[in-house]
Amino acid sequence: MFGWEFPPHILGGLGTASFGLTRGMSMQPDMDITFVIPKPWGDEDQSFLRIIGANTVPVVWREVDWDFVNNRIGSFLHPDTYYHFRNGIKYNFNRIGTNDLGCINFSGRYPDNLLEEIGNYEAVASVLAHSLDFDIIHSHDWLTYPAGIFAKRISGKPMVIHVHATDYDRSRGNVNPDVYRIEKEGMDAADHIITVSNLTRNTVIEKYHQDPAKVTTVHNAVEPLDFVDELHKSERKDKVITFLGRITMQKGPEYFVEVAARVLASTDGVRFVMAGSGDMMDKMVRLAAKKGIADKFHFTGFLKGRNVYEMLAESDVYMMPSVSEPFGISPLEAMQCGTPSIISKQSGCAEILDHAIKTDYWDIDAMADYIHAIVKYPAMYKSLRENGLAEIDKIRWEYAGQKVRAIYDKVLGLK
Repeated sequence: MFGWEFPPHILGGLGTASFGLTRGMSMQPDMDITFVIPKPWGDEDQSFLRIIGANTVPVVWREVDWDFVNNRIGSFLHPDTYYHFRNGIKYNFNRIGTNDLGCINFSGRYPDNLLEEIGNYEAVASVLAHSLDFDIIHSHDWLTYPAGIFAKRISGKPMVIHVHATDYDRSRGNVNPDVYRIEKEGMDAADHIITVSNLTRNTVIEKYHQDPAKVTTVHNAVEPLDFVDELHKSERKDKVITFLGRITMQKGPEYFVEVAARVLASTDGVRFVMAGSGDMMDKMVRLAAKKGIADKFHFTGFLKGRNVYEMLAESDVYMMPSVSEPFGISPLEAMQCGTPSIISKQSGCAEILDHAIKTDYWDIDAMADYIHAIVKYPAMYKSLRENGLAEIDKIRWEYAGQKVRAIYDKVLGLK
């Protein structure tokens, strides 16, 4: 598998989904997963898969001794494996800037030179394709499609790509031609395409002109929380309504602020929280001030790990007004914490959730009315909470992993 992020160091839903899916797949007795990311940090959970950092794979030959390699990267990669990978260098990548080990320094993020990093990742994929024994290639999202394509050409092994989002979702239709080209080339080269929702599947078929028979939806899920019993709400008078995610155009944060202003104009004892970071954060701060609700509206910044669940558990209502959401794991996480959720109909998770309230992302009046009802009528809150908990208990990554395995078997001609 080629990915771009992996918990606990994540910047969005891609890392969360990658972790959940691989852990769910690992429950199958004969599944051996090697997961490649640009830059691991050393604290990733490798109990159910093997992680390789692209920044520890040499792409240019360097004469270095064992102790030097061990001192430099031994905590991430065994020196013997480094030498094994070095023997897999078959192409001249001297044009790429490398360090004293012949490895590429990756940021582990989404830098301004992202397209350059994607190309460099492709070089690493060629070395791994010559060095590793594997049956199938699985590339997560557009950043890793070129790497998957190169590995497929070298190995002759089939490639499955996983579409967690398309640029149509991220840009509200203002598509970046470079990103579209990479997405389209990945889809054309893939032996099968997995999408996280039927919403995304339709986009892949209609906008990227893919054969419907080649595209299968496998909905995302959630990991069972082993500390869920430790989560609780603080003793307080005010009800808390929360938005949690990237504060970007795709997520519809301005609708959350508009709803907050509408609710606060008619409902007392309510506070709003916007948790996350993104390119629209400053704009949202100014909008909240303009609406005169800054004293009831709080910005927490980016949350990760257990802090996410603590924030969701503290909330009385979770709201996701996404304009175009391929799936949207956060409502599932909120419901897992017993928090009623309001989600946009324009989200993939709306396809599988029966006990979340669904509205159009632009319907500010409907969302405001539902918030008022949930915070003022305990019976409604209780019903959404209990039914949501029961529903989420059945949406597990293990089942998603079984569906992915069936796709592998089909692609490999095993069924």
